[in-house]
Amino acid sequence: MVVDDHPMWRDAVARDLTEAGYEVVATTGEGRQALRIAGAARPHVVVLDLRLPDLSGVEVARGLSAADGSPRVLVLSASGEQQDVLEAVKAGASGYLLKSASREEFLDAVRRTVEGDAVFTPGLAGLVLGEYRRLATQTRPSDGPRLTERETEVLRLVAKGLSYKQIAERLVLSHRTVQNHVQNTLSKLQLHNRGELMRYAMEQGIDGD
Repeated sequence: MVVDDHPMWRDAVARDLTEAGYEVVATTGEGRQALRIAGAARPHVVVLDLRLPDLSGVEVARGLSAADGSPRVLVLSASGEQQDVLEAVKAGASGYLLKSASREEFLDAVRRTVEGDAVFTPGLAGLVLGEYRRLATQTRPSDGPRLTERETEVLRLVAKGLSYKQIAERLVLSHRTVQNHVQNTLSKLQLHNRGELMRYAMEQGIDGD
């Protein structure tokens, strides 16, 4: 589903997705309507602008994330402001892409979002990680689920936004082994997807440094 209040931009995004083989189940320019439509259309991915005439994109992302069978939310915005990025991630967005991205970068971001990756325009992932790492120095719990050394290593790479394939290549593991580590980590932390896992990593100050 594509949510953007600029008709020409919304139509162009929907056309690019359709031409790439995706089924666009709905388009809208209003936040409240997006929440209503998503409940019926049940999209797997929502491409969401932050600037909407009624609700903010952050409010829409929060509403989508709270719904049963919540879709993955990829924010596509003209704003690269730190506050906008952080609020979108906190609201449940699994990725944040600037509208200055090329068509190829956008379609790659959608593909990775479908696969469960957390996708950010280059530079924004570091911004988000830095902020969560700063907050984590005050909020990190003294104890919590214990991860193995390998699970922690995989989690650091997830926090950097790497795909399963990239993690497998980096650690010289099979794709399936990486998937198993991620699934084990999700189970231990009682999380549901890679987007939530990345936010956990950011909250705990875990990064790839």
